[in-house]
Amino acid sequence: MKVLITGGTGLIGSALISSAVGFEFTVLTRSIAKAKSILPASVKYIDSLAKLHNLDGFDAVINLAGEPIIGKRWSEQQKDQICQSRWQTTEELVQLFAHSKMPPKVFISGSAIGVYGDRGDESLTEVSSIAERDFSTMLCQRWETIAKQAEPYTRVVLLRTGIVLSAQGGALAKMLLPFKCGLGGRISTGQQYMAWIHYRDHINAIHFLLNETNISGPVNLVAPNAEKNMVFTQVLAKTLHRMAIFPMPKIVLRVLLGEASSLLLDSQKVLPQTLLNRGFVFKFNKLKPALLDLVG
Repeated sequence: MKVLITGGTGLIGSALISSAVGFEFTVLTRSIAKAKSILPASVKYIDSLAKLHNLDGFDAVINLAGEPIIGKRWSEQQKDQICQSRWQTTEELVQLFAHSKMPPKVFISGSAIGVYGDRGDESLTEVSSIAERDFSTMLCQRWETIAKQAEPYTRVVLLRTGIVLSAQGGALAKMLLPFKCGLGGRISTGQQYMAWIHYRDHINAIHFLLNETNISGPVNLVAPNAEKNMVFTQVLAKTLHRMAIFPMPKIVLRVLLGEASSLLLDSQKVLPQTLLNRGFVFKFNKLKPALLDLVG
């Protein structure tokens, strides 16, 4: 299978490429030299979608590109960069689909569970309502709307990804140091739900979605069992043989991260209903085995 992938040097993209067998990947990247130091020698590269006139010759497109949403305060400039890094690339890909005589059979495009907003204890599936509530919901809704413009030309799958667990990057890697030092603890009240997924299940789900031709539209990429932040931190601490006794007050997070603190404070009890209905089997459907595999 010949695949064009954006975001190929990120956490999921690089793991997907490195683990795939029988695929020919072409990676869109701003730094080919950096990408070559990360990815297998068989990978091909382009540094601009403007060098393509269409997508003929590719069997699939996987769109994972985007400026990291957490790590910096959401100034207006940073918000614009977060948005445009997702929207612009997706728009360019949609135009290439439109110009293709034999377009790829599937367009798998990124999104996030942030599309649901802060929903407390409500169980959220792919058919749950969405509405613009804040920056995250606006970002994801617009991202999905742009990607869906490719529907006349191909099957479109929208990856509503939760917190990806990996010791090599992402949220878990940032949490490890303070927890290993015994400085971890719940965030605010700890009652907000965290919808997570082991990175290998995420990769396996992408393979599944590439081949399941009857799946389209939004797909929640989360494990079946979301956990409250209090439970998550306790399980992580026990896995590392540490205590979790230093809570992070909401007001401190607001001061440190500003509006971006919503990513840690919002509650999203998201269920992978589409994947479960279609028979996808999670290797890690419970938090403790997932953390033991990664950091135990």
